[in-house]
Amino acid sequence: MVQAIGVTHPGGPDALGELDLAAEPIGPGQVRIRVSSATVNPTDALIRSRPRQDAADAADAVRVPGMEVAGVITEIGPAVDRPLAIGDAVMAIVVPSGEHGGYRADVVVPARSAAKIPAGLSDVQAATLPMNGLTARLALDTLALPAGATVAVTGAAGTVGGYVVQLAKLAGLGVIADAARQDETFVRECGADEVVPRGDDFAATVRRHHPEGVDGLVDAAVLDAAVLPAVKDGGTVVTVRGYRGDGTGRVRVAPIFVRDYVEAAAELDRLAELAGAERLTVRVAGELPASRAADAHHSLERHGVRGRFVLRFG
Repeated sequence: MVQAIGVTHPGGPDALGELDLAAEPIGPGQVRIRVSSATVNPTDALIRSRPRQDAADAADAVRVPGMEVAGVITEIGPAVDRPLAIGDAVMAIVVPSGEHGGYRADVVVPARSAAKIPAGLSDVQAATLPMNGLTARLALDTLALPAGATVAVTGAAGTVGGYVVQLAKLAGLGVIADAARQDETFVRECGADEVVPRGDDFAATVRRHHPEGVDGLVDAAVLDAAVLPAVKDGGTVVTVRGYRGDGTGRVRVAPIFVRDYVEAAAELDRLAELAGAERLTVRVAGELPASRAADAHHSLERHGVRGRFVLRFG
C-alpha cells in the first residue's frame, strides 16, 4: 500500500487525511517516482473542496490533490523516449484524477512529464517548479510576443507571476509588473523594468506609463475584466482561471490550462536548466511532513504568503 493524503468528502483543509492506497500500474511511456516532496498549490484547495457534481464525480470516492512532485525514479515502463534511469532524482508535473495526485508517496506519470533535478537544487525546491514554471512558459508561448515588445504581469510577486517576469526578460521583452510595497524589491530583482502598485488602479496606471497600451498581459492575479484596458487594441490577455473576456473583441483573451503542457518535455528540461543556473528563482514558504497537509492548506488560505509550502514524504 502507498501512503497518500486526500479527501473522502470535499471540505475545508481539515477534510484532508492520511490514506493507504494501492500502487498505480505502470504502462508504456511512463515512470514510477518515489515521492519525497509534493508542492501545495491553490489548485489543490479547489480539488479538496469542490462539491461533487454528478454520479460520475461521486464515483471518485477519494481525491488526492497535488500537481508538482520531486523524488526518485524507481521503475521505467516500456517505450520511454526520455534520457531517464532508475535512481534519477526528478521533478514532475501531475494531473490529479481521483486517487491519482501528487500527495502520495508513489506516483506514476508520463516520462515526458518528468525532468532531472539539476545540481544545486534540492528536491524541495525542485518540487515547486514543474507546474508553476510550465504555466508561465505556456502563458508566454501563447502571447508569442517578439523581442522588444512589452508585457504586463499581474500577481508578479506570486510563484507563477515571478516566473513569467523572469522568463519574459530572458525572451527580451519589456516588463511592467504589479507589486505591493513589501514585494517591490523582489519583483525588480526578477527583472521587471517598471513596477506599479497592485490593486484596482493597475490598468489605469499602466496606461499612464504606456498611453497606447501594452502589447500583451499575463493575468496571474486573476483580475479578469479589470486588466483589459491595460492592453492595446488587438493585443492579447492570457488568463489562468478560464476567463474569456468581456465580449467586445477589442483584445484577444486567451485562457490557458497547464494540462496542455504536461508532456512538454523540452520546456520542462529548459526550466530545470534555468533554475539550476539560478536564472529562475524558486521560493519555498515552508516544509511540513505530509501528515500536516491540513496545516499547509490553512496557511495557503492566508493572504500574503510568498512561495509554496512543500509536503515531505518518507
